[in-house]
Amino acid sequence: MTAQRSADAPAEGPEGSAGPHSPGKPPSDDLSRLAELHGVAISFQPSADRTVTASATALTRALAALDVDTSTPAAVAAALAARDRELRERLLPPTMVSWSGAEPEALAALPSGTRLRIETEQGETLTAADRLPPGVHRLTATTPDGRTTTSHLVVAPSRLPTPTGRSYGLLVQLYSLLSRRSWGMGDLGDLTELATWAGRALGAGFVQVNPLHAAVPGTPTDPSPYRPSSRRFPDPVHLRVEDVPEFAYVEDRTRVRALLERAGRLREAVLEKGALIDRDAVWEAKREALELVREVPLGPGRRAAYVDFLAREGDALEDHATWCALAEVHGSDWQHWPEGLRDPRSPETARARTELMDRIDFHCRLAWLTDGQLTAAQRAAREAGMPVGIVHDLAVGVHPGGADAWAQQEYFAAGMSVGAPPDAFNARGQDWGLPPWRPDRLAESGYEPYRRLLRALCRYAGALRIDHVMGLFRLWWVPQGQPPTEGTYVRYDAEAMLAILVLEAERAGAVVIGEDLGTVEPGVREALRSRGVLGTSVLWFERDWDGDGRPLRPESWRADCLATATTHDLPSTAARLTGEHVELRDGLGLLTRPLEQERAEAAADTGEWLELLSRLGMLRGAHGGHCASGEEAEIQAVHRFLLRTPARMIGVWLPDGVGDRRPQNLPGTWDQYPNWRLPIADADGKPVTLEELAGSSRMWGLVEVLRGGIGPQE
Repeated sequence: MTAQRSADAPAEGPEGSAGPHSPGKPPSDDLSRLAELHGVAISFQPSADRTVTASATALTRALAALDVDTSTPAAVAAALAARDRELRERLLPPTMVSWSGAEPEALAALPSGTRLRIETEQGETLTAADRLPPGVHRLTATTPDGRTTTSHLVVAPSRLPTPTGRSYGLLVQLYSLLSRRSWGMGDLGDLTELATWAGRALGAGFVQVNPLHAAVPGTPTDPSPYRPSSRRFPDPVHLRVEDVPEFAYVEDRTRVRALLERAGRLREAVLEKGALIDRDAVWEAKREALELVREVPLGPGRRAAYVDFLAREGDALEDHATWCALAEVHGSDWQHWPEGLRDPRSPETARARTELMDRIDFHCRLAWLTDGQLTAAQRAAREAGMPVGIVHDLAVGVHPGGADAWAQQEYFAAGMSVGAPPDAFNARGQDWGLPPWRPDRLAESGYEPYRRLLRALCRYAGALRIDHVMGLFRLWWVPQGQPPTEGTYVRYDAEAMLAILVLEAERAGAVVIGEDLGTVEPGVREALRSRGVLGTSVLWFERDWDGDGRPLRPESWRADCLATATTHDLPSTAARLTGEHVELRDGLGLLTRPLEQERAEAAADTGEWLELLSRLGMLRGAHGGHCASGEEAEIQAVHRFLLRTPARMIGVWLPDGVGDRRPQNLPGTWDQYPNWRLPIADADGKPVTLEELAGSSRMWGLVEVLRGGIGPQE
């Protein structure tokens, strides 16, 4: 089935903006050939019947980001000759893949008599005749005429194991889930409570949360979890301070009481007074508390655990903590720091590491504490009987001024941003403001930063959701200062990216879910499925696009997916059913057509689904002594439908359990709407705590539908 997207379907990633389409100068033949040899696309297809040629500006800027000089026709000719020669003379690519020990095709092309020597990830020295263990190894090839080359060899299982049985789970933006113990936003203590309750009382198999990556600090902090400072390390704002063992031994009890009272005021402002979640105020209170905690000496066992964490994380953690310490002094955008500090390996930065040693240790300590509470949440989920546990979300990229972009500059394409091309639903395209990884540098390193990122996340994840999973294959690069219409696709080695994903996930025993909504090039879903990566299917967009365009019957859905009714970027199910999402967008000036036309189309779309639900006998019922009628019954019917599909995982948007009307994020808005700052609320907009949610008759009515359809967890 060809993937298509309705007008309010999620785009391919974070929202951006752009000017009107104005095609640039077409590229020369030499420039086009040079671009193709470097994996830069010379055209793209916004639809099956239309091909758009990339402009010369797009190609030259993308090539410049790959250190290819195209400043003059002579430079283009020289670069083309050099690339042709490099590819012709190269014995092996910088990274190769061996699925389950099968010989990579590149080895077969080596001259007869070439000797191969392999240094394994485990430190052994083997030959090609030996059975290779999974891992990323170093292969050296020496030809009979004395030429020598080295390559990284990724040995990965052929596919991830399919999850056993079916399960349903809860989807939630963690910050929105406040309990009576939260400090003004949901935290890892709340996640542990939710997972334990959902596993033990509801029979749920997983809880999926938003990315918990470290944010870029500032005033105000960007609340979006999809534009983090670092994807490698988590954000300590999620810590439950009271669960840190040393907190009980802070000597200044007067300050502790004052901080707890302050936390209570932040919590009550959101739950009782209609305030938005104030991440900065929450962090300021937690930071002060954690400064006090740090004054408490670690016991011998805790000290040993901390030292082990420092050793395991190594230079990556030191770089992250150094950026955090420098940001306290010079601001949170390293591109505006004193010149010497913009280079993480400069003498000036080395001196700063010494001068800021105490602050660096503080930020290392925060990373350790957060890692520990994340690990505890997953352990609690599994102990509660969940076969999967916590599903963590991997954002597409990082903020250009943040810690990862500073520490790993050599891996990012300077002057470029990730986005999406114009299509039938967005003629302007999108710019997400995230610097893309350079595919050439990744391959040369054996994908080291990507491997370390996956390894870190999988350590405390039962499953990993990959946002915009199509980015493993290609990304739309937008030159800074240009509209997204002046971008072009740059291709990545999808086989290597997939192999490392499968390798690290299999090692951790983690399921992988790819967010493959929106425009997907042919073959991508098939490639992902062949490696055991699940897809994502959202009810409202599952239509027979190759036939009559009507809602797709449940038996026609794919099995290898996480099936849901909505996501964080879409209207809640209640808003969709009532049409309130149209009114919200109209009130914010987001509609591109007359209100009545939008209303009519939304009503017709919903009506077709309700007609199918009725025809299948799903609009019915009372559960757990609670009679469901009207909109609530329709929400239950939607989830009965999801259960009727063969999907291996069924996701329930937690706010749907209490009738929340508001989306957590409204694409196309910035300060017009409180994106990423809303607590879960009931149908009247009153915030609902975790404790209230656990006792909600409406929530239990939906749970009974799900438990009856799934059966006991395996």
